Amino acid sequence: MPSPYRAIFSAPGTKGFSAAGFFGRMPLSMMGIGVVTMISQLTGRYGLAGALSATLAMSAAVCGPQVSRLVDRHGQRRVLRPVTLVAVAAVGGLLICAQQGMPEWTLFVFSAGAGCVPSVGSMVRSRWAEIYRGSGRDLHTAYAWESIVDEVCFIFGPIISIGLSTAWFPEAGPLIAAGFLLVGVFWLTAQRATEPVPHPKSQHTGGSALRSRGLQVLVATFVATGAIFGAVDVVTVAFAEERGHKSAASLVLAVYALGSCLAGAVFGLLHLKGRPAIRWLVGVLAMAVSMIPLQLAGNLPLLAVALFVAGLAVAPTMVTTMALVEAHVPRTKLTEGMTWTSTGLAVGVALGSSAAGWVVDAAGAEAGYAVPVAAGALAAVVAFLGYRRLAGPATTGGRGEDDRHLRTDEDEHVA
Repeated sequence: MPSPYRAIFSAPGTKGFSAAGFFGRMPLSMMGIGVVTMISQLTGRYGLAGALSATLAMSAAVCGPQVSRLVDRHGQRRVLRPVTLVAVAAVGGLLICAQQGMPEWTLFVFSAGAGCVPSVGSMVRSRWAEIYRGSGRDLHTAYAWESIVDEVCFIFGPIISIGLSTAWFPEAGPLIAAGFLLVGVFWLTAQRATEPVPHPKSQHTGGSALRSRGLQVLVATFVATGAIFGAVDVVTVAFAEERGHKSAASLVLAVYALGSCLAGAVFGLLHLKGRPAIRWLVGVLAMAVSMIPLQLAGNLPLLAVALFVAGLAVAPTMVTTMALVEAHVPRTKLTEGMTWTSTGLAVGVALGSSAAGWVVDAAGAEAGYAVPVAAGALAAVVAFLGYRRLAGPATTGGRGEDDRHLRTDEDEHVA
């Protein structure tokens, strides 16, 4: 392991909570694509599959910030365990209804319940922020490491989910994803020493973290970015099926994640200067442009190459986003703030997967790649329009203002 990564793991407990976070985040890459694969296997309807995946993502978008707000106030252990049990039970209901061919409305009900999952990535990143607060270099490396873990999940998650659902039985992918969630969350919450100290409701002033103008820009941009990811997943599965190699979709999507993983590993080694907002804008633009070649790929090998190149822009942009969240959101609301970016992605995934599913049903897989191109263009426009909010000072309770409040409280206490 390169020395900057080795250094961040010198703090006690870091290896344990990062490993637990890996298992807890596997469902992020497995559940949506697993539902798409399961429903397409059982019914052959990509429109229904995309709509259920969208319901799952939208539910996560609605529930995620509320769960994280409770975590900021009451702690990870007290909140995450019961929420996870609810989500796992809902996944079980979804699989039973799908396997038994029950009415479609039951599938949507249980998909909504299955979306009630905690943002495990935000929980892990908040632990890193607690340990390395004030050390920008170490925190940059820690965020880069977690982006690598995210991408490793997206390399192996689709392979496991699609592979099991096509080679074993259709419900296998979502079933194993639920198992990963259960193990990851309970392992993470068992580690009390590194759990961030909760902040009682009395310390939460100013309402939701989303009142930050900078965070609003990040979330809005990530809605469009998530639409890229959701559309690419659905269309790639359909593209591979049209060419008689549906199971190869997991490998192609893994190549997409591999490009991001490698870029994130290199990015974490760099000691970058200059404005993070500029790096973020360049990253969003690169993701948008990288969607254009997908429409030209006429076979799976060319598609894999195009997705690998597209993936190179993903992790660096995500790492920079987390740094911007930490700069624009108060310490007492950091977990919620990080979760709002995940929420933006989830909303985008819902919209992108649903739109892509309907386009595939209507015009075929190749036409479906127009959806991520449109989503990339939208992300670029939103990023351009909102750039000034991120480049300027954090005027709505960001890290600097939050620290000033803390110092004032300490001074009054001493006096």
